[in-house]
Amino acid sequence: MEDPYVDLVKKALKISPEIQFASVCNMLGVVKHSEHRSDAQNFLTKSERRKSIESATRAWLLRNEFAPKIGKCKFVIAQYGKIKRIVIPLGDNHILYMTATQNADHSKITNKAIKLRLGKITKIIKSQQEQIIA
Repeated sequence: MEDPYVDLVKKALKISPEIQFASVCNMLGVVKHSEHRSDAQNFLTKSERRKSIESATRAWLLRNEFAPKIGKCKFVIAQYGKIKRIVIPLGDNHILYMTATQNADHSKITNKAIKLRLGKITKIIKSQQEQIIA
């Protein structure tokens, strides 16, 4: 059986050939699985990517502070000179962090990525929590 985090990242990369990198992490910034498209150019080192992901999770937690008043954030897109960074929640405990080419159609990407679900991952987390309590 394939790891559900691996499966989710593979599905994210299939959304568009413009997506260069995809990662699923928890809200502590712990990366569960990441993958680069084989033909994608890496602009950041592994350490820099980790810092960028941690930054995205911290920012996501801050956004949630205002959710009771303005609603939950559905996604965030940051446009840089060389890439777009797209962050989408996967339930309350994980985010999908993706980078795409500068000219990627982020509307199509976000519309498809929002439909990705944690399904199997949520079941695994609940099972692990039940084992800890037992």
